[in-house]
Amino acid sequence: MRTNRIAVAIYLMVFLLPVCALAQTIFYVSLKGSDAGNGTRQQPFLSIGKALAVARSTHGQVIIRLFGGTYYLESPVVFTAADSRSDNETLTITSVENETVTISGGTQLKNLRWSKYKGAVWQTWVGPDLIFDQLFVNRRLQYMARYPDYDPAARFLGGTAADAVSRERAARWKNPAGGYVHALHRSEWGDFHYVIKGKDSLGELILEGGWQNNRRMGMHPVHRFVENIFEELDTAGEWYYDKQTGVLYYYPSDGLDIMTATFETPRTRHLIEFNGTEATPVKNIRISGLTLMYTLRTFMENKEPLLRSDWTIYRGGAVLFNGAVNCGISDCVIRDLGGNAVFFNNYNRYCEVSGCLISGIGASAVCFVGDPAAVRSPGFEYNEIVPLEEIDRSPGPKTSNYPASCVVYNNLMFNLGTVEKQSAGIELSMCRRITASHNTIYDVPRAGINVSEGTWGGHEIAYNDVFNTVKESGDHGSFNSWGRDRYWHPDKKKLDSIVATNFDLALLDVVEPIFLHNNRMRCDHGWDIDLDDGSSNYLIYNNLCLNGGIKLREGVNRVVDNNIMVNNTFHPHVWFKNSNDVFVHNVVATGYLPIGIHEWGKEIDYNVFPDSASLKAAWERGTDKHSVCEPLVFQDPQQGDFRLKDGSKAFETGFKNFPMDSFGVVSPKLKMLAKKIPLPVIVAVNKTGEDEAIEFMGARVKTLRTLGERSATGMDETRGVLVVSVMPGTAAAKFLQPNDVILFLNGKRIDNVGDLTEARMRVIGTSTGITIFRNQKDLRKDIDLEDNK
Repeated sequence: MRTNRIAVAIYLMVFLLPVCALAQTIFYVSLKGSDAGNGTRQQPFLSIGKALAVARSTHGQVIIRLFGGTYYLESPVVFTAADSRSDNETLTITSVENETVTISGGTQLKNLRWSKYKGAVWQTWVGPDLIFDQLFVNRRLQYMARYPDYDPAARFLGGTAADAVSRERAARWKNPAGGYVHALHRSEWGDFHYVIKGKDSLGELILEGGWQNNRRMGMHPVHRFVENIFEELDTAGEWYYDKQTGVLYYYPSDGLDIMTATFETPRTRHLIEFNGTEATPVKNIRISGLTLMYTLRTFMENKEPLLRSDWTIYRGGAVLFNGAVNCGISDCVIRDLGGNAVFFNNYNRYCEVSGCLISGIGASAVCFVGDPAAVRSPGFEYNEIVPLEEIDRSPGPKTSNYPASCVVYNNLMFNLGTVEKQSAGIELSMCRRITASHNTIYDVPRAGINVSEGTWGGHEIAYNDVFNTVKESGDHGSFNSWGRDRYWHPDKKKLDSIVATNFDLALLDVVEPIFLHNNRMRCDHGWDIDLDDGSSNYLIYNNLCLNGGIKLREGVNRVVDNNIMVNNTFHPHVWFKNSNDVFVHNVVATGYLPIGIHEWGKEIDYNVFPDSASLKAAWERGTDKHSVCEPLVFQDPQQGDFRLKDGSKAFETGFKNFPMDSFGVVSPKLKMLAKKIPLPVIVAVNKTGEDEAIEFMGARVKTLRTLGERSATGMDETRGVLVVSVMPGTAAAKFLQPNDVILFLNGKRIDNVGDLTEARMRVIGTSTGITIFRNQKDLRKDIDLEDNK
């Protein structure tokens, strides 16, 4: 594995050499050029296709430089094996120095003749031959006429309503055919999408779709909306295109000059394609320094299940690598897409995505997805099993038709999954030895980095900064993985039996360990690191977890070593008896929170707890014989430095501080643009029985202990947490008053401040319920633990 990383690093050093370092031929392309020209700076070509055709017969290194402007594509730019170059004769497509070049999959609507329709809505004829999947006005996305109206402050889907698909609502619509229904998964595990085919004789909507999630349990009863419905065109920024008449209706925002505004709509799913095969790959081509934008949405093409993970996939993106070797994209802006940004499909080797800014993406930023035919004994749905006697026991893949030894480095990715919620910054499925390092990923509906199954391991996920994740879903993490590999069985007892008697089966697909190290992660709606359902063969070390802690569900051979969990802890769930798991040299902010754990793996020891009660609880479970406890004191948490101070007992256990300044993107340009990770306020844990007050959302609270406190509050007994004071203007001021007593948080009874702290850490997400005692009665309120207003 380490030899492979060094080889990839050497490759990147060569691959990313300045193009001026070697002898080269330069061809120029301009929107004012002519394909009858000779491609010089003075007589540039008009089309990229012409430049590529000439480059095929040109020896040596070739650079195609595009003069500034927007190049509208009717179809993708396609590289085939005929465009391949030898290793020292690369082909690069880039811009002319200091000029902005945009490759657009859209078309600009011209000669529009706007006239008033009704009220604030305008209309113009544009013709019936456009797809009209999205509309951009002055390069800002507008919204299809929808119900409920788009609300940027809504957590889910830009606003949802239970009656969005009701017969009563549909009665308002003359002909909703061609509209869409978008909904969260019933358990918030991603989403579903449907096209409306019409209404039946009872007035109910006829829907087609619902295949976009591999756990097909139906749409959420509340979180859904409809769009592309003419009668719902009722607010600024909305539009509707009548394909039958070719008329576009638009409700402009205040201040927009509709007569001079630029209107654009996408017309292609892909912008650039590398189309080769393992036998005849596309080699040694890269794209650099361009802006790529505007592709069609692909949510109705997202049908293929990715083995037993929760995912389905559309195998495509704005940049599609299919049978490429030593190819890549660097220093590009990739924005405002309807589907995936970059997709590595099946056989690809030594390719890279580096230095890119990827934002406003309808689905995922970067995907690596191999061929299911390369998988031994595959299963394609959570409940699908392969009988034990029929399992192929050969380790690893059957073929080499999958991505391997590729790199995603130094990319800024944010505002992803704007359409498809089962998406990620980086998605790995049926691939091997993928390196994802120094990426900054935030504002995503689900995981920042997702590993769909164990096939075939060897990945290195390091030095990434991942936060503001799981924003439109649930039961997930900033990093998420599944391990529903060939041995998987949905019946837990049978699965336990399989692993107990055939331990080797759990490692037949994840044949190389997955390294997860030196990342900083924060998830406010789940776990920072979530190894779910059978995830196996992981080495997890030197990670800074800022809110959600680390969860390990059943799996084998996981080593969790030298991680820091701020304001949270270790969550072991339903382990196998012979898991062989190791949890050592870690810093936790409170006691472990096990669920269904009877056997504690190979070694759980040499860890650091914040208080004696948590350590004692571990001893009573038979773990952590050599672990220690002490109040956790970090060097400078307000500035993000969570290294432990010198003299900490932690160093006696073997814990070692690790750098706190190496997370995320490394290029100065991307660093300047990246959002800063929200740093947590340290929650002080107090389980020692002492009476010190602690901070809770802007209030000072303490354990209610004395008869005087009981009398003053009117409590029936000495229990609960007393509110001593509340700072005006804080989140606590919205629901707490001095002399209140907190009785329950997140469904947990609160007897002391330790209970309060632990209950807060158990919240998956930020919203929860609190019960307080005030004026001789219990009051229940819904609160947001991250409310800073």
